[in-house]
Amino acid sequence: MSASDRVGANPTRVIAIARSWLGTPYHDQASLRGVGCDCLGLARGVWREIVGPEPFPIPPYSRDWGETGPREVLAEGARRMMIEVEPAAADPGALVLFRMTPRAIAKHVGILTGPDTFIHAYERLGVIEEPLTPSWRRRIAFAYLFPQR
Repeated sequence: MSASDRVGANPTRVIAIARSWLGTPYHDQASLRGVGCDCLGLARGVWREIVGPEPFPIPPYSRDWGETGPREVLAEGARRMMIEVEPAAADPGALVLFRMTPRAIAKHVGILTGPDTFIHAYERLGVIEEPLTPSWRRRIAFAYLFPQR
């Protein structure tokens, strides 16, 4: 089955699950709703509820949003498990990866909740839903759909 033949999970369900994480405190490399998570931990938690167990352990990673390198490690991992879509075509329910500085690799994750809103985990703020401002929108480097179970 090609990626174009795969159907993504119900976006309304993805958004509802992501919103159930609102208020979860920020905690680097954690993924426990109501207890603590970082941006990837939020995505991992939504994955577990939408798809099931995580297919492989997540190795430790740095918090450096300015990290550069030859490989888009986060994007490559998402591509193995999810349905890639063009960032400009990403609708609510899509997972988006942000490149926080122009030459850095994509290291921040959010879930679109509307045409101009998204949920993400942000240091000191925890899991929040906020406007997808032009500043955030231009940082989107990759987009994916959660697969159906």
